[in-house]
Amino acid sequence: MLKGISPILSPELLKIIAEMGHGDELVISDGNFPGTSIGRKCVRCDGHGAAEVMKAIVALFPLDDFVKAPMAVMEVPDGMFEGNKAPIWEKFREAADTDMPSAEFEMMEHDAFIDRARNAYAVVQTGETALYGNIIIRKGVVRL
Repeated sequence: MLKGISPILSPELLKIIAEMGHGDELVISDGNFPGTSIGRKCVRCDGHGAAEVMKAIVALFPLDDFVKAPMAVMEVPDGMFEGNKAPIWEKFREAADTDMPSAEFEMMEHDAFIDRARNAYAVVQTGETALYGNIIIRKGVVRL
């Protein structure tokens, strides 16, 4: 355990986010995402929700303010949710707001999201059960 760092961030996950550089991307996925089969690296974070994990990560990991949309989510099929927005996206918005309230989301078609996830630095597979509980976040510059 370390002071000031969320205990849901494992030593393996802390190492991964410390290794990442500006522009590297991290997938935070739900329990249904094929993280192990498509991720270069996959770290499990079972028992925790995707937005909870994202909030813990962005407390240590700046979102990239060099791009308009440092986060990407998978588009949902028409009519699946009111306004075609997955309810978990509001929780992702709240997590992002702790670091960068102006950050925008890019909406990506399912296969394009999967292809982008294949190129991410790592996948953090959570125990999230909400549908479309996947997000890609892009690391920014740490300014001291």
